[in-house]
Formats: sequence, C-alpha cells, structure tokens
Amino acid sequence: MFAAYFDCPGGPENLYMKQVMKPDPGEGEVLVKVSASALNRADLLQRRGKYPPPKGASDILGLEAAGCVAGLGPRCSGQWKIGDAVMALLSGGGQAQYVTVPEGLLMPIPKDMTFIQAAAIPEAWLTAFQLLHFVGKVQEGEKVLIHAGASGVGMAAIQLVRLAKAIPIVTAGTQEKLEATAKAGAAAGFNYKNEDFSEKVLEFTQGSGVDIILDCVGASYWEKNLNCLSTDGQWIIYGLLSGGEVHGDLLARLLSKRASIHTSLLRSRDKEASSVFFPQYKEQLVRTFTEEVLPHFCGGTSPRLQPLVDSVYPLHAIAEAHRAMEENKNIGKIVIEIPV
Repeated sequence: MFAAYFDCPGGPENLYMKQVMKPDPGEGEVLVKVSASALNRADLLQRRGKYPPPKGASDILGLEAAGCVAGLGPRCSGQWKIGDAVMALLSGGGQAQYVTVPEGLLMPIPKDMTFIQAAAIPEAWLTAFQLLHFVGKVQEGEKVLIHAGASGVGMAAIQLVRLAKAIPIVTAGTQEKLEATAKAGAAAGFNYKNEDFSEKVLEFTQGSGVDIILDCVGASYWEKNLNCLSTDGQWIIYGLLSGGEVHGDLLARLLSKRASIHTSLLRSRDKEASSVFFPQYKEQLVRTFTEEVLPHFCGGTSPRLQPLVDSVYPLHAIAEAHRAMEENKNIGKIVIEIPV
C-alpha cells in the first residue's frame, strides 16, 4: 500500500508517498480501507523528530482516518462488518491506504456525511470533548476561553461549549479567523496580535474572568491567562506552541486565585486501563462521544454540529499540506485524500 513517509526528520521536503507493507489486523482489531485522513500539529512535530509515536504505534503519520471496514481480526465482537463506513481515532498510521484500529476506537460516520468531512472529526473533536468534559467538567453558564479558536480543536470546542450551554470566547490571529469563529458560535473573539486578550476578556466578563482556559500555546500566555482566569478557575494545557519554559512568579499568581492547572495529551494514552476512573480511557472517550455528541452531526438536531474543512490535499501532495499548516493560515482542518 502507499503511505505518507519520511526517511529522516526535517522539513516538509522530506515527505513523500512510499510503498509499504499493508498491515494485518490483530486480535480485536479492524482493518480500515482509508479514504481520507487529516493533518494535526502532532504530524508536523513527528516529521521534525520532536514527537515520536507511542510505543507499539505505527510510525506512519496520521492520527485520524475515515473509510470503510475491509477486514476483521480474530475475536472481534461483531460490532462492525465489512463495508461499514467508519472514522477512527489513531495513535498513528492514518495517512495510508489501510490502517488497523482497535474496534473500540471506531465510530460510525453520520448519515449524509462524506469521508472528507468525517476525517475532520476524530482527533479534533475528541480532543476538545475530552478537555471540556473529562478534564474540565464544563458546566452550564461557565465562560470558556479557547486559544487558537480557528484551529480544528478550536472550532470543535466552540460548538461543544455551546452544546454544553456554556459561553465560548476565543483568540485568533486574523480578522478572517475571528469572523469564522463568530459564525461557529463564539460569543466574543480577540486578536492576540494587536489586542491584550486578557484585558478584553475581563472587559467582556465584567471583571469576573473565565472559568476554563483551553491553552495550546503555553509559556508566552501564562501571565495573561492568569490575569483573566476567575477565582477557582481551571487552566487546561494541551500544547506548547510557544514552549514550556516559564519565567516569573507563576505559582504565587496561581495560588492567589486558588486556580488549578491541568495538562492533557490524548495520543500517548494507550488502550490499556489508564486509571480506576477511566478504564480503557480512549475507548471510554470514544463511546461517550458517540452516544452524547455524534447524533448532533445529523440533520434535524438542535444545535447541529458541523466539522469545518479548510482544504483538501491528495496524499502525493503531503508536503504541500504540511507547508500550509506551518503557515498557520488554515481555518478548520486540512484533510488528506487517500488514493484508491
């Protein structure tokens, strides 16, 4: 089969489409014939040699995929059958013609949704859902600040905050992105390049601040985050685009607000039991999302959720897709179409 590949870490120019061995499904695994995958920041980091796949995961890029069931491994439960249209959360391997997936990490593709649209759901929407509900336990009426509001996770988080009857506030770097987030449901949005978002957030919230911050930026935002975080608020870090080294009196500021910092990475959680509270964490996450959120992607539901696709690249243009994400101009997801 063909797959996105690179022989040594480096820039996008190192990427190419390589012929590799087609995987065989193991016990409890499903073989999926992939029609579309999507690009994530983790793919860029892995290509640079800064984010290796978890132990035992495929070294092929791609953390999500959409396609059809093409084979069943031993001792599958019978939940899926050949030909089923599915989308999957992966630890790797999605940007290839075939991928094997533990059956508990598959979700049915909502009716009338294309593979391109479906590929934009698993990683971004499950990440946002996990941060809001499994980590932050968002409540009705709470105010949530979402950094990188026009990213895949950001656009998903805006809609999920609305679904939870809470109030989404975003930051983004262009007026076009802010307009897109407003269309998705953001109550307010601020341009971090020419505004002090912490002052604007305090003004919007009449001085009370936000209850939850979803932060993929890290170090450069710490002071502004704490400035606009409410007393007893939660700062949830799931990425470090600006690095992780903090200079300043972080702990005193945190303590003065009785605030808490949570951190979360979804990819590195394996399929074994993670804790007494969330046995088989990813499977639990996928099951809960499938039951509580997936129905809202279908017509006739209110509110109706919508994955946002920025652009589509064929697999042989994988380097161009990486360059596009590195330019940080995309609004929503960059999707990779896999050849038949």
